[in-house]
Amino acid sequence: MGTQPETPSAPPVFPTAQLITAMLKGREHVSDLVFSPGHAPQIEVSGELVEVKFKGLEKLTPALTNQIAHDLLANAEAAARKLEQDGATDLSYSVPTIARFRVNIFKQRGSSAIVMRVIPPTVPTFESLHLPEVLAEIVNLRNGIALVTGPTGSGKSSTLAAIVDRMNEERAIHILTIEDPIEFLHNHKKGTVHQRELHSDTPTFALALRAALRQAPKVILVGEMRDRETIEIAMEAAETGHLVLSTLHTIDASKTIERIVGSFPLSDQQAIRTRFSKAFRFVISQRLLPRGDGHGRVAVLEILKSSLRTREYVEKGENEGKTLLDAMRDGSQEGMQYFDGEIERLIRSGVVNLEVGLSYATNAGNLRLELSDFIDESGKTEPMEAISR
Repeated sequence: MGTQPETPSAPPVFPTAQLITAMLKGREHVSDLVFSPGHAPQIEVSGELVEVKFKGLEKLTPALTNQIAHDLLANAEAAARKLEQDGATDLSYSVPTIARFRVNIFKQRGSSAIVMRVIPPTVPTFESLHLPEVLAEIVNLRNGIALVTGPTGSGKSSTLAAIVDRMNEERAIHILTIEDPIEFLHNHKKGTVHQRELHSDTPTFALALRAALRQAPKVILVGEMRDRETIEIAMEAAETGHLVLSTLHTIDASKTIERIVGSFPLSDQQAIRTRFSKAFRFVISQRLLPRGDGHGRVAVLEILKSSLRTREYVEKGENEGKTLLDAMRDGSQEGMQYFDGEIERLIRSGVVNLEVGLSYATNAGNLRLELSDFIDESGKTEPMEAISR
């Protein structure tokens, strides 16, 4: 295939599928595989990269990473073309009976580098992810927008997959997903789920989303709101009776609103604020924190729900004493929660170490003050009874 990376002069020591399998079997809780020239193959475990050295692969060469990229792209012509045109591409890849992956291949310093996100073999559930039960309200929404936000690798796709799976189990509806690439595979259950992949099934999110309005879905999942056009069509879909689920790479609810509004010209921003205040139902932001016992990570969720107060703050903008954080602090009875309150709970219950929790906090200074009764003069935590949710 002419658009694939140039075939290297020497083949890798292991076939690519065999190498991937060996890397996964080396450790538990592997979230990513990384192939970079100049390094041994690496795995990410609990947020940290660990080298996995095999005989003959103590240090990857550009020829070896190009060969691995060539193997991954063997049956993905559209992704291979995009790599040549844009210098980066996304695709899905699977090793039968072992694992599926979301893959990004990109050019750097004239060679290929590869990051492979491990996709769990089964669709996650509310129970397996320990999601707050308030998020089950999304399952029965008839229209509007629900967003899951956070940095790369924070579990956004898993949360959305669990929501779609419960919808699929409980409602006889048509669910359409537009993903880049498809991660979790949903079988038809009570509902009917169609999954479209960027590049192989459709060229852009916006085009697929516009087409979705003619495909009679009740729920539309858009993998990511990447641009103004996608946001505009998503709001149009929500306003015409669809429930739209999507993600954004923003760190909290307030920054999410800023990102959406800021995607539009200044002259349109107030109108967008008004429209989004009426359309949004949930904004869920996620962070993954290392557990204090060293066994994996724990998800911390911030949950903003649509209410009279939060809609007003979205429409009119935040002011002193009238912020979305204030609303979430005061909205626990409605199922709302905020990052630092959840991190405080995890620190007090011993799930997360004090300094780790503070490093992930939105306002570490305020959180330290809230924990002042929990910190002795030497800065160590005092034993306290675990606090349940």
